[in-house]
Amino acid sequence: MLQTLRNAWKIPDLRRRILFTLMMLVIFRFGAHIPVPYLSSEAMQTFLGNGGTDLFSLFDVFTGGAFSNATVMAMGVSPYINASIIIQLLTVAIPSLERLAKEGVEGRKKLNKITRYLGIALAFVQGSGLYVTLYNMGSAITNPSVLTFFVIVLTFTAGTAFLIWLGELITEKGLGNGVSLIIFAGIVSRIPSAAYSLWNLKLATGINAGGLIFVAAVVIVAIAAITFVVFFSDAERRIPVQYAKRVVGRKMYGGQSTNIPIKVAMGGVMPIIFASSIMAFPATIVRLVTGGNMPDSGVGYYILGCLSAGYASQWWTSVVYAVLYALLIVFFTYFYSSIQFNPIELANNMKKSGGYIPGIRPGRPTSEYIAKISSRLNLVGAFFLAIVAILPVIVGAVFQITSLQIGGTSLLIMEGVALETVRQIESQMTMRHYKGFLE
Repeated sequence: MLQTLRNAWKIPDLRRRILFTLMMLVIFRFGAHIPVPYLSSEAMQTFLGNGGTDLFSLFDVFTGGAFSNATVMAMGVSPYINASIIIQLLTVAIPSLERLAKEGVEGRKKLNKITRYLGIALAFVQGSGLYVTLYNMGSAITNPSVLTFFVIVLTFTAGTAFLIWLGELITEKGLGNGVSLIIFAGIVSRIPSAAYSLWNLKLATGINAGGLIFVAAVVIVAIAAITFVVFFSDAERRIPVQYAKRVVGRKMYGGQSTNIPIKVAMGGVMPIIFASSIMAFPATIVRLVTGGNMPDSGVGYYILGCLSAGYASQWWTSVVYAVLYALLIVFFTYFYSSIQFNPIELANNMKKSGGYIPGIRPGRPTSEYIAKISSRLNLVGAFFLAIVAILPVIVGAVFQITSLQIGGTSLLIMEGVALETVRQIESQMTMRHYKGFLE
């Protein structure tokens, strides 16, 4: 990776793109420290500290602490991500959106425009719900009124709209996917504070987190986790495909051999995000209704403990949470794969192009064969995602470190964004070093 960046720096155009991307990310980090009028950051931090991992904790991680500090970019790009997921799901159900998705570049531009406006609308709705929650807390809003409502909600919405524009600008004139890089920058910005917290933490077992043995163990586990994630993220099954020879006029086409790569972790981090959102939904609703006050006893306390990691102190609630979390990850892995990958369409395209899998008849047998392989890979990928997501939960429950509860999601996001950005840099370098026929 470092060698790729070093070689890219030598190319003027890539150097300008890298500097532009870094400048936009710096602007994002500056904006993450601009406070919202009439809103108390101390109350926001108290609000986040009243429970376990819920949607608001995810917002705070993805925004690099902008949510807990009550800044302009408190909601980050989460409304835009939700809008993208909604449009992606509706594309399968609504024929008009499906036709737009198949119209090429112009269709994708129209879908991006719809997603953009839907994201801003969701930001306003989400900001309104957050205002009502903070209003119920009593001390969060300094001067409650109709004017204050519009100032706070429109400020949140404007921050999200600015980040959407910033992300599209990075995608167009910089390197990588702009929205993904903004989330990446927010997560990375929390690493120093998280490392400092671990250094000063006194574990429940009495081991001092500042000890060299503990630091070495954390580093080794982190390196092993990153290696494990990178290995499975790049793992794929290649299905061989042979194209028959055909004569068109005086020319012969086909006859070559190729393959269809199917990734083991086809859904990436999306199944974990879906599963964590579903698990965090009850605790989030309770906070919205009660103004941040979570129950500390009774049946509701144990139910929320089973649905929110780090909320209840009993060991069995963490076990129930881990099991439910893993089952949801498996379900959403298959669900998201069924949306993203269509074996029937792939088999039909191969048949039209004169391609076939050796030993498998074209048409329905080919689609069934691909579907069977995809199902097996999804099972392996689901177990991989479950391990990555649950391991930090188990470690956090054993040592009572709540900051590790969403570490698996953050690790997958950082790894995916980093690898995808490096691939784009390599493709840009290959294109610029390629010599045409006239040279």
